[in-house]
Amino acid sequence: MEKIFLLLALFSSSVLSLSAQTFQPKQLEQESSGIVYEKEFTIDLRILQTNGFGIGVNIGKLKTYYKTTYWHFELGELKSPKEYRQNANAMSSFPGSPSSYVYGKQNNFFVLRAGKGWKRYLSEKASNKGVAVGYSYEFGPSLGLLKPYYLELTATSDFFGNYTVSEKYSEETANRFLNKALITSSAGIGKGMGELTPIPGIHAQFAFHFDWGAFDEVVKALEAGLILDVFPRTVPILVDLENVENTPVFLNVYVNLQFVKRM
Repeated sequence: MEKIFLLLALFSSSVLSLSAQTFQPKQLEQESSGIVYEKEFTIDLRILQTNGFGIGVNIGKLKTYYKTTYWHFELGELKSPKEYRQNANAMSSFPGSPSSYVYGKQNNFFVLRAGKGWKRYLSEKASNKGVAVGYSYEFGPSLGLLKPYYLELTATSDFFGNYTVSEKYSEETANRFLNKALITSSAGIGKGMGELTPIPGIHAQFAFHFDWGAFDEVVKALEAGLILDVFPRTVPILVDLENVENTPVFLNVYVNLQFVKRM
Protein backbone atom coordinates (compact mmCIF):
# COMPACT_ATOMS: atom_id res chain seq x y z
CA MET A 1 0.00 0.00 0.00
CA GLU A 2 2.84 2.43 0.88
CA LYS A 3 4.47 1.73 -2.49
CA ILE A 4 1.24 2.64 -4.31
CA PHE A 5 0.93 5.99 -2.55
CA LEU A 6 4.64 6.73 -3.08
CA LEU A 7 4.16 5.99 -6.78
CA LEU A 8 1.16 8.33 -6.92
CA ALA A 9 3.10 11.12 -5.18
CA LEU A 10 5.99 10.86 -7.65
CA PHE A 11 3.53 10.71 -10.52
CA SER A 12 1.70 13.83 -9.28
CA SER A 13 4.97 15.77 -9.09
CA SER A 14 5.82 14.78 -12.66
CA VAL A 15 2.37 15.80 -13.91
CA LEU A 16 2.58 19.26 -12.36
CA SER A 17 6.02 19.77 -13.86
CA LEU A 18 4.80 18.58 -17.28
CA SER A 19 1.72 20.81 -17.20
CA ALA A 20 3.88 23.87 -16.48
CA GLN A 21 6.01 23.12 -19.53
CA THR A 22 3.39 22.07 -22.11
CA PHE A 23 0.59 24.60 -21.61
CA GLN A 24 0.60 27.84 -23.56
CA PRO A 25 -2.06 30.00 -21.83
CA LYS A 26 -4.19 32.65 -23.54
CA GLN A 27 -3.87 31.13 -27.03
CA LEU A 28 -7.19 29.33 -27.24
CA GLU A 29 -9.21 32.32 -28.43
CA GLN A 30 -6.65 33.05 -31.16
CA GLU A 31 -6.30 29.53 -32.54
CA SER A 32 -9.67 27.90 -31.85
CA SER A 33 -11.64 26.88 -34.92
CA GLY A 34 -14.79 28.23 -33.31
CA ILE A 35 -16.49 24.82 -33.02
CA VAL A 36 -18.34 24.35 -29.74
CA TYR A 37 -18.98 20.74 -28.68
CA GLU A 38 -21.79 19.83 -26.31
CA LYS A 39 -21.39 16.08 -25.82
CA GLU A 40 -18.54 13.60 -25.52
CA PHE A 41 -18.60 9.82 -25.96
CA THR A 42 -15.44 7.90 -25.13
CA ILE A 43 -14.32 4.30 -24.70
CA ASP A 44 -11.82 3.33 -22.00
CA LEU A 45 -9.42 0.50 -22.83
CA ARG A 46 -7.53 -0.41 -19.66
CA ILE A 47 -4.05 -1.29 -20.90
CA LEU A 48 -2.70 -1.68 -17.36
CA GLN A 49 -4.18 -2.52 -13.98
CA THR A 50 -2.18 -3.86 -11.07
CA ASN A 51 -4.68 -6.63 -10.26
CA GLY A 52 -7.38 -7.09 -12.87
CA PHE A 53 -8.68 -5.48 -16.06
CA GLY A 54 -11.57 -3.35 -17.29
CA ILE A 55 -13.27 -1.82 -20.30
CA GLY A 56 -15.74 1.03 -20.08
CA VAL A 57 -17.64 3.86 -21.75
CA ASN A 58 -18.18 7.49 -20.75
CA ILE A 59 -21.12 9.64 -21.81
CA GLY A 60 -20.25 13.26 -21.07
CA LYS A 61 -21.69 16.76 -21.27
CA LEU A 62 -19.21 19.58 -21.86
CA LYS A 63 -20.00 22.50 -19.56
CA THR A 64 -17.09 24.58 -20.94
CA TYR A 65 -13.88 23.79 -22.82
CA TYR A 66 -12.33 22.87 -19.48
CA LYS A 67 -15.16 21.22 -17.53
CA THR A 68 -16.98 18.00 -18.39
CA THR A 69 -19.53 16.02 -16.38
CA TYR A 70 -19.93 12.38 -17.41
CA TRP A 71 -21.56 9.05 -16.62
CA HIS A 72 -19.25 6.04 -16.57
CA PHE A 73 -20.15 2.36 -17.13
CA GLU A 74 -17.58 -0.43 -16.89
CA LEU A 75 -17.09 -4.19 -16.87
CA GLY A 76 -13.95 -5.60 -15.32
CA GLU A 77 -12.40 -8.25 -13.11
CA LEU A 78 -10.66 -7.90 -9.76
CA LYS A 79 -7.89 -10.31 -8.83
CA SER A 80 -5.88 -11.10 -5.74
CA PRO A 81 -2.25 -9.90 -5.73
CA LYS A 82 -1.37 -13.45 -4.63
CA GLU A 83 -2.59 -15.00 -7.91
CA TYR A 84 0.09 -16.67 -10.00
CA ARG A 85 -0.49 -18.64 -13.17
CA GLN A 86 1.49 -21.86 -13.52
CA ASN A 87 1.53 -24.87 -15.78
CA ALA A 88 0.35 -28.37 -15.06
CA ASN A 89 2.61 -29.58 -17.88
CA ALA A 90 6.19 -29.46 -16.64
CA MET A 91 7.40 -29.40 -20.28
CA SER A 92 5.75 -26.00 -20.84
CA SER A 93 7.27 -22.84 -19.39
CA PHE A 94 4.71 -20.40 -20.82
CA PRO A 95 2.14 -19.43 -18.12
CA GLY A 96 -0.44 -18.43 -20.73
CA SER A 97 -0.58 -21.85 -22.35
CA PRO A 98 -3.83 -23.86 -22.39
CA SER A 99 -2.61 -25.95 -19.48
CA SER A 100 -2.01 -22.96 -17.19
CA TYR A 101 -4.08 -22.37 -14.06
CA VAL A 102 -4.03 -20.40 -10.81
CA TYR A 103 -3.30 -22.64 -7.86
CA GLY A 104 -5.64 -22.10 -4.89
CA LYS A 105 -8.10 -19.90 -6.78
CA GLN A 106 -11.71 -20.67 -5.88
CA ASN A 107 -13.59 -17.80 -7.57
CA ASN A 108 -13.32 -15.30 -10.39
CA PHE A 109 -14.60 -11.90 -9.28
CA PHE A 110 -16.13 -9.75 -12.02
CA VAL A 111 -17.36 -6.23 -11.31
CA LEU A 112 -19.88 -3.94 -12.99
CA ARG A 113 -19.41 -0.25 -12.17
CA ALA A 114 -21.66 2.77 -12.79
CA GLY A 115 -20.71 6.22 -11.62
CA LYS A 116 -20.88 9.95 -12.10
CA GLY A 117 -17.63 11.74 -12.85
CA TRP A 118 -16.12 15.18 -13.36
CA LYS A 119 -13.18 16.08 -15.60
CA ARG A 120 -11.22 19.33 -15.35
CA TYR A 121 -8.33 20.67 -17.42
CA LEU A 122 -5.71 22.54 -15.41
CA SER A 123 -4.98 25.19 -18.03
CA GLU A 124 -5.35 26.10 -21.68
CA LYS A 125 -3.66 24.39 -24.62
CA ALA A 126 -3.01 25.80 -28.06
CA SER A 127 -5.40 24.03 -30.43
CA ASN A 128 -2.60 22.50 -32.51
CA LYS A 129 0.24 22.29 -30.00
CA GLY A 130 1.14 20.56 -26.78
CA VAL A 131 -0.78 18.26 -24.48
CA ALA A 132 -3.68 19.34 -22.28
CA VAL A 133 -3.27 18.01 -18.74
CA GLY A 134 -6.13 17.68 -16.29
CA TYR A 135 -7.71 15.35 -13.80
CA SER A 136 -10.92 13.39 -13.36
CA TYR A 137 -12.72 11.87 -10.40
CA GLU A 138 -15.72 9.59 -10.13
CA PHE A 139 -17.74 7.56 -7.64
CA GLY A 140 -20.79 5.31 -7.69
CA PRO A 141 -22.19 1.83 -7.02
CA SER A 142 -20.60 -1.45 -8.05
CA LEU A 143 -21.97 -4.94 -8.49
CA GLY A 144 -19.50 -7.73 -7.87
CA LEU A 145 -20.17 -11.15 -9.38
CA LEU A 146 -18.50 -14.24 -7.91
CA LYS A 147 -18.07 -17.12 -10.36
CA PRO A 148 -16.72 -20.50 -9.22
CA TYR A 149 -13.28 -21.26 -10.65
CA TYR A 150 -13.16 -24.77 -12.12
CA LEU A 151 -10.12 -26.97 -12.62
CA GLU A 152 -9.71 -30.01 -14.83
CA LEU A 153 -8.65 -32.80 -12.46
CA THR A 154 -7.48 -36.32 -13.18
CA ALA A 155 -9.80 -39.06 -11.98
CA THR A 156 -9.49 -42.85 -12.16
CA SER A 157 -12.00 -45.66 -12.47
CA ASP A 158 -11.66 -49.40 -13.06
CA PHE A 159 -13.77 -49.20 -16.20
CA PHE A 160 -12.53 -45.97 -17.86
CA GLY A 161 -9.02 -45.78 -16.45
CA ASN A 162 -7.71 -42.22 -16.17
CA TYR A 163 -9.96 -39.38 -17.33
CA THR A 164 -10.49 -35.71 -16.47
CA VAL A 165 -13.38 -34.09 -14.63
CA SER A 166 -14.21 -30.40 -14.01
CA GLU A 167 -14.44 -29.54 -10.32
CA LYS A 168 -14.79 -26.39 -8.23
CA TYR A 169 -13.53 -25.87 -4.70
CA SER A 170 -15.60 -27.05 -1.72
CA GLU A 171 -14.89 -28.72 1.59
CA GLU A 172 -15.64 -32.06 -0.06
CA THR A 173 -13.28 -31.50 -3.02
CA ALA A 174 -10.52 -29.63 -1.15
CA ASN A 175 -8.06 -32.52 -1.09
CA ARG A 176 -8.36 -33.10 -4.82
CA PHE A 177 -8.65 -29.43 -5.80
CA LEU A 178 -5.40 -28.54 -4.01
CA ASN A 179 -3.48 -31.62 -5.17
CA LYS A 180 -1.13 -30.36 -7.90
CA ALA A 181 -0.49 -33.91 -9.09
CA LEU A 182 -4.14 -34.17 -10.19
CA ILE A 183 -4.47 -30.76 -11.91
CA THR A 184 -4.27 -30.77 -15.71
CA SER A 185 -5.52 -27.22 -16.49
CA SER A 186 -8.16 -24.64 -15.72
CA ALA A 187 -11.60 -25.45 -17.11
CA GLY A 188 -11.91 -22.11 -18.93
CA ILE A 189 -13.58 -18.79 -18.16
CA GLY A 190 -17.02 -19.93 -19.35
CA LYS A 191 -17.35 -22.78 -16.88
CA GLY A 192 -19.51 -21.74 -13.91
CA MET A 193 -21.18 -18.72 -15.55
CA GLY A 194 -24.55 -20.11 -14.48
CA GLU A 195 -23.50 -20.00 -10.81
CA LEU A 196 -22.89 -16.28 -10.32
CA THR A 197 -23.30 -14.81 -6.81
CA PRO A 198 -23.87 -11.02 -6.58
CA ILE A 199 -22.08 -8.80 -4.04
CA PRO A 200 -23.05 -5.10 -4.16
CA GLY A 201 -20.42 -2.49 -3.35
CA ILE A 202 -19.16 1.02 -4.09
CA HIS A 203 -16.18 2.45 -5.95
CA ALA A 204 -14.27 5.71 -6.37
CA GLN A 205 -11.45 6.67 -8.70
CA PHE A 206 -9.11 9.57 -9.38
CA ALA A 207 -6.95 9.97 -12.47
CA PHE A 208 -4.63 12.40 -14.21
CA HIS A 209 -5.73 13.09 -17.76
CA PHE A 210 -3.44 13.72 -20.78
CA ASP A 211 -5.30 14.83 -23.90
CA TRP A 212 -3.72 15.29 -27.33
CA GLY A 213 -6.98 16.70 -28.68
CA ALA A 214 -8.71 18.43 -25.78
CA PHE A 215 -10.68 20.70 -28.11
CA ASP A 216 -10.82 18.44 -31.19
CA GLU A 217 -13.68 16.31 -32.50
CA VAL A 218 -11.67 13.09 -32.18
CA VAL A 219 -10.63 12.27 -28.61
CA LYS A 220 -7.08 10.97 -28.11
CA ALA A 221 -6.28 10.71 -24.43
CA LEU A 222 -4.43 8.76 -21.76
CA GLU A 223 -5.49 8.45 -18.13
CA ALA A 224 -3.47 7.15 -15.19
CA GLY A 225 -4.79 6.91 -11.67
CA LEU A 226 -6.17 4.93 -8.74
CA ILE A 227 -9.44 3.04 -8.37
CA LEU A 228 -10.84 1.85 -5.03
CA ASP A 229 -13.54 -0.83 -4.74
CA VAL A 230 -15.17 -1.60 -1.37
CA PHE A 231 -17.59 -4.44 -0.61
CA PRO A 232 -19.54 -5.23 2.59
CA ARG A 233 -17.87 -8.60 3.13
CA THR A 234 -14.64 -10.39 2.38
CA VAL A 235 -14.47 -11.58 -1.22
CA PRO A 236 -13.27 -15.23 -1.36
CA ILE A 237 -11.10 -15.17 -4.48
CA LEU A 238 -8.47 -17.60 -3.12
CA VAL A 239 -8.68 -20.58 -0.81
CA ASP A 240 -7.55 -19.74 2.74
CA LEU A 241 -4.01 -21.06 2.60
CA GLU A 242 -0.81 -19.98 4.34
CA ASN A 243 0.16 -16.38 3.50
CA VAL A 244 -3.17 -15.83 1.71
CA GLU A 245 -5.69 -13.27 2.95
CA ASN A 246 -8.86 -12.33 1.11
CA THR A 247 -10.19 -8.80 1.52
CA PRO A 248 -13.32 -6.67 0.95
CA VAL A 249 -11.18 -3.72 -0.26
CA PHE A 250 -9.36 -3.48 -3.60
CA LEU A 251 -7.01 -0.61 -4.50
CA ASN A 252 -5.52 -0.63 -8.00
CA VAL A 253 -3.28 1.58 -10.11
CA TYR A 254 -4.45 1.74 -13.73
CA VAL A 255 -3.72 3.27 -17.14
CA ASN A 256 -6.49 3.85 -19.72
CA LEU A 257 -6.38 4.57 -23.42
CA GLN A 258 -9.38 6.77 -24.16
CA PHE A 259 -10.85 7.58 -27.55
CA VAL A 260 -13.88 8.19 -29.76
CA LYS A 261 -15.42 11.61 -30.42
CA ARG A 262 -17.15 14.82 -29.39
CA MET A 263 -20.40 16.07 -30.88
